[in-house]
Amino acid sequence: MGLLGLDNLVFFASEHTEVARHVLSHSLHPEYGYSFAIVGINLTSLLYHLLVKGKLKSHIFNAVAERPQVEDFHKAYSYIFFEFDKFWLAEKPTDIMEFNRIRDKFEDKLVQMLEKDDCVFKLNVAVKKV
Repeated sequence: MGLLGLDNLVFFASEHTEVARHVLSHSLHPEYGYSFAIVGINLTSLLYHLLVKGKLKSHIFNAVAERPQVEDFHKAYSYIFFEFDKFWLAEKPTDIMEFNRIRDKFEDKLVQMLEKDDCVFKLNVAVKKV
């Protein structure tokens, strides 16, 4: 997962710079912070396993008009990282040791979304600069 995880992080930071900065700033939160890179690698693993299990089929079918490319995986990863960040903060973990519990809960949410025929993971957000 290391190189693919790095590729995903580079794509997220270069293609969605403001969103990635926003997520990075949340990862530095004094109470609810987390290791940005380690969470990124874990999310790469999560997404990869969803792909291998065939659970990403509905998203890929709806989001990709032609043959899927690695960039399509990166786009799904960017969406998932942004959504995980929101999910993590909403859970208000007591510490990083709650990561596995929250990750599993997030995976369940993703699987429920993927079970819908019209599922599309699309990062379409505007980050306000304050």
